[in-house]
Amino acid sequence: MDRGHVVNLAQTGEKCLEIYSERLYGVQSNTFPNSRIQPFDAVILDYNLPDRNGLEIGKEILAINSHQRIIFVSGYVKDALSRTINELNMPVEILQKPLSNQILIDIVEETEIYDELKKFKIDVSAFKNAGFRHESLRKMLNVLGERKIDGDEDGKME
Repeated sequence: MDRGHVVNLAQTGEKCLEIYSERLYGVQSNTFPNSRIQPFDAVILDYNLPDRNGLEIGKEILAINSHQRIIFVSGYVKDALSRTINELNMPVEILQKPLSNQILIDIVEETEIYDELKKFKIDVSAFKNAGFRHESLRKMLNVLGERKIDGDEDGKME
């Protein structure tokens, strides 16, 4: 099933950084200087790569673009999670291997966030068409959640 995603594969961490840097440069040259640039909707890194640790690659990407969404995939989630949180000091997404294609698609396509937004009686098709990034969607969901906590059950302020 074609979902319209464009996927760039890299077999090594170095190749990943090369592809990322080229794409970032291409996007930066066509974007306003203060824009939050994300050349990819998500960078999915295996925690154990043939040439380097996925965490190292993630750190390098975040050093040049702190707004890039990175998803780590690991068979060692507990160890990866604690090390990643301590070293990156920022929210990360970590998925346990093995995982199905559908789980990966749902994560990349923000299915959980859109399902939560629907609970606020929001037409999410407008959000999807606007191309909001993960960071913005998460912030919107947090704001709406706070509003619901402060207001009544319909999300209206008292």
